[in-house]
Amino acid sequence: MPLKKSEYSVTNTAPQPKTQPSLDSLVNLVDADMKRVNQVIIDNMHSEVALIPQLATHLVAAGGKRMRPMLTLASARLCGYGDGPDAVDLAACVEFIHTATLLHDDVVDESQLRRGQASANALFGNEASVLVGDFLFARAFVVMVKTGSLRVLDILAQASAVIAEGEVLQLSTANDMSTSEEAYLEVITAKTAALFGAASQIGAVIANRSAEDEEALRLYGIYLGTAFQLIDDVLDYSAHQATLGKTVGDDFRDGKVTLPVIISYAKGDDEEKAFWRRCMEDQNFEEGDLDRAQTLIRKYDALDASMDRAREYGQMAIETLSRFEDGAIKDAMIEAVEFCISRPY
Repeated sequence: MPLKKSEYSVTNTAPQPKTQPSLDSLVNLVDADMKRVNQVIIDNMHSEVALIPQLATHLVAAGGKRMRPMLTLASARLCGYGDGPDAVDLAACVEFIHTATLLHDDVVDESQLRRGQASANALFGNEASVLVGDFLFARAFVVMVKTGSLRVLDILAQASAVIAEGEVLQLSTANDMSTSEEAYLEVITAKTAALFGAASQIGAVIANRSAEDEEALRLYGIYLGTAFQLIDDVLDYSAHQATLGKTVGDDFRDGKVTLPVIISYAKGDDEEKAFWRRCMEDQNFEEGDLDRAQTLIRKYDALDASMDRAREYGQMAIETLSRFEDGAIKDAMIEAVEFCISRPY
């Protein structure tokens, strides 16, 4: 018996293309607070020494994802924190710490590009970049003390120390082709994931949530930050410079032994291993070496393997949120993970 018009749907049931994950949901949910965060940052960059606000403003104006301060705001909201000033102030602290590490990193790495623009050290010199980075670290703790929370102070101070340790550890593994995946993961956990973890954890602290909730959000940040850095290291061999915002192949030229290199080296033959040692350990480069490195990395599926590891960490990050109430902010934090493991930049 034929169906009446009212008994069937004319809706197009053809498969629809899956929407690419983005940070838009998270950005929109914390937008008002992020405007306040930016104002706190501007207010605290003031100095009678003209070069300090000039250089700091250059880096802030270059933009960026602002992932870390958004995680502080999102975690606080997930935990039921209200409209108090602490979340905004601490999000600004997190961004100050992150910006300070960028200034120092670019000096150590001799980077010429940051977020698609000339790096601060390229414009203002190494000495100014290091010292303004120190100023921003100090500003972070000035603002932090306003919250009156020794617990928060301890978490962010510890994270700052771990970040510095991670940077030094990276120096010790650079140019060393015997670096293991475990040693590599130790480096990125310290230099990148530690601040993601602290940024997320302090949201639970100011909301007076349980130690279990604190730990869940700390792990969320740690796993997310690890996935973020894994993809960052993949992009150094796969992205286009205009998209990436920095020079493609920087890690290769700096002799940084990242996971794609570790995997490719482990699977390579004697001649290929000799190539990696010449480039990464001896820093003896010839024309076409970056292309050769990219070819070897593709040959051994090292990018796919690295992305698989990032997905594993991303899934662990998502699982840490299972204890929290469902809602828009939780959904946005999950999508932030999905964005980090599929991002093109």
